[in-house]
Amino acid sequence: MTQPSPLATELILHRLIKDAHGPARVELRSTPLPSSEAVLRLIERIGQHYADRPGKGYGKFEEDEEQFPVAHLLRSHVVERSLDFVGLSQRMMEVLRVRASEESLAEGGYVLIARVRNDASDWLFVAVISEASGSSVSQGLDVIDSAHLDIGNLRVAGRVDLTAWQQGAERYVSFLKGRGDVAQYFKLFLGCNDLVLALKETRKLVETLNHFADVEKLEAPVRDQLMERAHVYLDELGEASEPVDLDQIAAQVWPQEPQRLATALHDQDAELAGGFVPDRRAIKSLVRFKAKATHWKLEFDRGSLRNGAVVYDRTADTLVLSNIPDSLKRLLLEE
Repeated sequence: MTQPSPLATELILHRLIKDAHGPARVELRSTPLPSSEAVLRLIERIGQHYADRPGKGYGKFEEDEEQFPVAHLLRSHVVERSLDFVGLSQRMMEVLRVRASEESLAEGGYVLIARVRNDASDWLFVAVISEASGSSVSQGLDVIDSAHLDIGNLRVAGRVDLTAWQQGAERYVSFLKGRGDVAQYFKLFLGCNDLVLALKETRKLVETLNHFADVEKLEAPVRDQLMERAHVYLDELGEASEPVDLDQIAAQVWPQEPQRLATALHDQDAELAGGFVPDRRAIKSLVRFKAKATHWKLEFDRGSLRNGAVVYDRTADTLVLSNIPDSLKRLLLEE
């Protein structure tokens, strides 16, 4: 998904220095990077890589701001305006240094901290970017060594939607999950509580599957097969108390083109985090239709449409029910 064009941007680079199994230290810049086309392109590229990366965690700030101070620092900068952007970034680097020192597998790199405001939102982005060696050609057509920021290998990053945070939204922090231990230290740095509510997440998963079927314009029989496979698989996970893996869902329920479904499930607008045990109550709508009006209430499964037990007449806008049970017949005859 393409990121909105930035309207106002503050960006700074610091450096996190850390060897495996050793303590971390920081090298701080004292001024923001001056605004330029190169800076805007960098933010847009990193934002796009972040949006395209699967496997994100979502949540909100922990309530204990003493143990998880980033929320307090952001409040001082965004709401109270008692802390400028450079001061914010330097204080955040100290929190990051402490958390990185606690994780032996954490690696150093350049730490990009950016605040970007656009038409839709105001957000803070933090990424630890490693440096890669490459080759380039000089004006004299010589091949020379060239170092660059390895954006394509972005592994440690997070984003705070400052607009949603101030509006009291339920989830406004996201981060790349990556490798478990690395993701954990960065999640602790952000102070993100990514508690997943199974019922709510399962409903969002069902909505995303329906949206995928709509976008793909699936014919009714194909759509039914997709939903039935999803129901069977998610029901098995729920019964076994096994957590959801979004890529595995795509492979199981849409095996002909799993990557297409995986892309839809990982779309950041869907905000599906994975890792939750499906709530079996919420997956019933995959195979059952349920509706009510002022004078009636109706529920039937998808198979009824295929075997003729339920027929929808689009022209007359009516439903015709067959194989009426004797108990219902008797009640109707009494009327």
